[in-house]
Amino acid sequence: MLVLFETAAGYAVFKVLDEKKLQEVDSLWREFETPEKANKIVKLKHFEKFQDTTEALAASTALVEGKLSKNLKKILKKIVAKDAHEQLAIADAKLGGVIKDKLNLSCIHSPMVTELMRGIRSQIEGLITGLPSREMAAMCLGLAHSLSRYKLKFSPDKVDTMIVQAISLLDDLDKELNNYIMRCREWYGWHFPELGKIVADNLTYCKCVRKVGDRRNFSTSDLLEVLPEEIEEDVKAAAEISMGTEVSEEDINNILHLCDQVIEISEYRTQLYDYLKNRMMAIAPNLTVMVGELVGARLIAHAGSLLNLAKHPASTVQILGAEKALFRALKTKRDTPKFGLIYHASLVGQTSAKNKGKISRMLAAKTALTIRYDALGEDSSAEMGAENRLKVETRLRHLEEKGIRRISGTGKALARADKYQHKSEVKIYDPSGDSTLPAVPKKRKIEEVEEEETEVTVKGKKIKVEIKEEADVEEGEPVKKKKKKKEKKQRAEEEAASAEEPSTSTAVESTEKKKKKKKIKVEQED
Repeated sequence: MLVLFETAAGYAVFKVLDEKKLQEVDSLWREFETPEKANKIVKLKHFEKFQDTTEALAASTALVEGKLSKNLKKILKKIVAKDAHEQLAIADAKLGGVIKDKLNLSCIHSPMVTELMRGIRSQIEGLITGLPSREMAAMCLGLAHSLSRYKLKFSPDKVDTMIVQAISLLDDLDKELNNYIMRCREWYGWHFPELGKIVADNLTYCKCVRKVGDRRNFSTSDLLEVLPEEIEEDVKAAAEISMGTEVSEEDINNILHLCDQVIEISEYRTQLYDYLKNRMMAIAPNLTVMVGELVGARLIAHAGSLLNLAKHPASTVQILGAEKALFRALKTKRDTPKFGLIYHASLVGQTSAKNKGKISRMLAAKTALTIRYDALGEDSSAEMGAENRLKVETRLRHLEEKGIRRISGTGKALARADKYQHKSEVKIYDPSGDSTLPAVPKKRKIEEVEEEETEVTVKGKKIKVEIKEEADVEEGEPVKKKKKKKEKKQRAEEEAASAEEPSTSTAVESTEKKKKKKKIKVEQED
């Protein structure tokens, strides 16, 4: 069995002398307690030393990525190919698979191989002759630094960690400044409460208090360096008639010391903001042009780094910072948020409320492109960011003007399709169904019934005339037959009337028929 062992100085190939002792994995460490015992187990067959740190870095990066370097390929062809029938012990299973595919060598990787590698590493100085320990340590240190730089792709101008720390410190300074200024206003307000209403700016307030101190000194002091003339006159007039309490000199000194702290922190905050602006323009110029340095820095800090932010899709960039609202909306099955940190961008701020969602979506899409260009591109110009910002501004102008125009092409032609407008039918409530009472008045009903009765009487007279004529024609027939026919007709009419639903019209007709029959009977008898 052969063993491939990688060191910072070069590649080493060992020959296993006693394979039986390798079977006992738990007690294998005892065979490497001393260099003499180790030489009885393995023997150095070949050692290929690296010429410089660049070659060592190339070989180590290839091993980390599981690739077969050219130098290692030559060594394996020269040394191992002679003993092709023997197995090659490999520390990395992925590398073993590559060697097996390309060189057709049988590779082995098991817990026994891991223990064997650990034993060789512990006695490496005794197994590899002609390599001093100091030189080996220096090679290890140099390779470690080179490999770390390669992994980080180190560039002093592209360190986004500074942006993350700067924006975090800027937010902390804002919180501390607010607390200090609130305490200063409340503390000095006991002595001169009118000053807080006249001077609105916090920094100007602290400078004014720092310069004057006691309110009795306002009348003799010159505040033109801090305040305009009009406000200065109001302050002096209010100081003469102030309702504040008297305080001791020690209290004034403590208030002045607090004002000094506020002024110093404000100046440092201005300096830090300038530093952050310059750093953002150096690392992410296109992102800065799109959303501004503060919003861009907060996006980078929220994602962790510029490279992590570049991996996010546009939909994630849009709601980055609103994760709590997003998950609450998903849990309660309500509308998800339309924007997160990107809401504070100037393009979203100058949009009307109904168009904020559309502009934030488009801005997030263009911002995602600029982030990837800044993170992965080699060019450091801000032209792409300016072009994308112009597109978003054009879209914003079209939305505000309510014009449906195509952004692609010339940008002047009207869209072919009209804007969709949902036209819903407005239904008016009908109050007639609220009441169950009849809508027609009673007087009207009575008049209708009287008209119907007059019509019925007219019809009855006509029927009487017709019946009289028939009776004159049929004088020769016997009276009995007429009676039987009349009775049959009466029975048929009664059955039909009982089958139908009772109504006012049928009742009137039945009464009319009965009257006719009676009249006919009377005439026949006469």
